[in-house]
Amino acid sequence: MLKKWFRPFEAVDVKQRLTITAVWVVLFAGYWVIASQGSKHLFPTPAQVWAGMQSLYAEGLVVHIASSLGLCLQAAAISLLISLAVVYLSPLPAIKPIAVFLSRLRYLPLTGITFYLTILVTNARSMQVWVLVVFMSLYFITSLLGVLKDIPVDEINHARSLKCSRWEILWEVVIKGRLDYVLDVLRQNLAIIWMMLVTVESILVAAGGLGVLIKNSDKFANHGRIVALQIIILLIGLLLDWVLQVTRKGLFRYSTY
Repeated sequence: MLKKWFRPFEAVDVKQRLTITAVWVVLFAGYWVIASQGSKHLFPTPAQVWAGMQSLYAEGLVVHIASSLGLCLQAAAISLLISLAVVYLSPLPAIKPIAVFLSRLRYLPLTGITFYLTILVTNARSMQVWVLVVFMSLYFITSLLGVLKDIPVDEINHARSLKCSRWEILWEVVIKGRLDYVLDVLRQNLAIIWMMLVTVESILVAAGGLGVLIKNSDKFANHGRIVALQIIILLIGLLLDWVLQVTRKGLFRYSTY
């Protein structure tokens, strides 16, 4: 059985996958315990992380999680709507250069975006939302343009053979026919929004959030709390990913990817 674990493209059953996962968890846990020993250690001990979890809960961890989730989901919804409008209109020759140009702007640093937003937005909470919206819309547009480009020509020709007009082809093939891909694009890019919260939430410390907790813990070099927060952020991110994946499979049972 062990030989199968080290052969490329080898098919393994569910029991073997669970066994492999368990082995890696044990190896990681063992390395963590060993690396946290001694007066000078690389990681905080499991006891320090657990103590960090308890202190974070006592300080209102649930409220901070709700604040971060609200910010993340609000920004994701707005940026997705803007991106869909741009991409769905991109088959129009007059709009396509705008969509391509916005896609190229994803190489701009975050500092360049916030400078101009401070001129237009005065409310700090709105500033947080729109920094994420502007930043993530550029990535959503890039991913959605890729989905549009990968639509097989045969599907468009099939719609034409059914006497569909150009606008009907846009609606049936591009919009309705690729809704499952939109959810998958959201699932992939939501991880970037969730990762950026630490930076964006520092704009308004009073609003709270997981990013503020990390900043405060880092200021006092409380590594147990920092690792505890990293674990919490990772678990919430994985939960969001799982929810979107289950939603996509539930709504679009014909989806095979």
